[in-house]
Amino acid sequence: MARGTTRPTSRDVAQAVGVSQAAVSLVLGDKWRGRVSETTAERVRQAAQELGYRPNLAARNLRLGHTRTILLVVPALTSEFFAGVYTGAATVAAEHGFGVVLYPSPEGIGPAKNPFHSARAALDGIIASSMAADALTALRDAPLPLVMLDSDPHATPGAATVNLDIPDGMRQIAHHLLALGHRHFLHLAADIPSWTFTTRAQELATRLTTTPGTTLRTTRAPLTIEGARTATEAALTAPGPRPTALVCDDDKLAIGAYKAARRLGLRVPDDLSVTGLDDLTLATAIDPELTTVHLDAELFGRRGMQALLALLEGHTPDQTDIPVHLIVRDSTAPSP
Repeated sequence: MARGTTRPTSRDVAQAVGVSQAAVSLVLGDKWRGRVSETTAERVRQAAQELGYRPNLAARNLRLGHTRTILLVVPALTSEFFAGVYTGAATVAAEHGFGVVLYPSPEGIGPAKNPFHSARAALDGIIASSMAADALTALRDAPLPLVMLDSDPHATPGAATVNLDIPDGMRQIAHHLLALGHRHFLHLAADIPSWTFTTRAQELATRLTTTPGTTLRTTRAPLTIEGARTATEAALTAPGPRPTALVCDDDKLAIGAYKAARRLGLRVPDDLSVTGLDDLTLATAIDPELTTVHLDAELFGRRGMQALLALLEGHTPDQTDIPVHLIVRDSTAPSP
């Protein structure tokens, strides 16, 4: 049979060899032994190669009840951190023949409409950040394997969790600032009701209250630079002792804190030490460069995908927290 302009089918292969389509399916699915002779199997493989036949994997997966597609739910596509998470997850998925659909929760948090008419038919599993957990409400009717990132291990029964060791990151920040002699702290907290930010606040408070003579004030801000600037200005001009150290829930908030300090005539770090958390590109783009906790976003995504693949294979995934480490730069100095 001459090769045409249309894609060859298993029927074309069967006609070329003079066997049934069922026999072709058995050979190309490597299930022919004991059903088809070795000579016939070789003829089928040779005909398929000569015709340029490629199996329709999508149709095959649908027949098997699998699409080899994973849904990754994140707070926002514009986040450098979650771009890294996607890269790590997609890399592992591709190594195992899976594709990844990236789905952002609108406004960064809050309910999101189901992107599929039937999630159960369209997906093999879901990976979701705790910051976008409300987006899963539309998918609750689909009993799919689920991995939660940056989430309370006890909050979602039946789901696996993969976490960065955020509590240790806050411990490292507190230890660093206390060692520099700081005793008056301001926590610039992200105004987002999620487990990860609650954990940061709790761990920071625990670390500081164990040292006599420390004070800790907390102000909340939207996860935006301008929101952080406004909140920081208000906190630094409030009555009472002015903080000498400002602990920010992430690097974007720290940038807003820098702007507030400069508007108030304060120098970083001479008058005010500032720390972040994430180690985004922004951390080294500002002056002075930001002391922050490095979070390996790509490794986070890889571990999340590895956990989901383990669930799909019926195994218990590794749920050991991923280590983080403090990178000391020029935004922190001894207390004035």
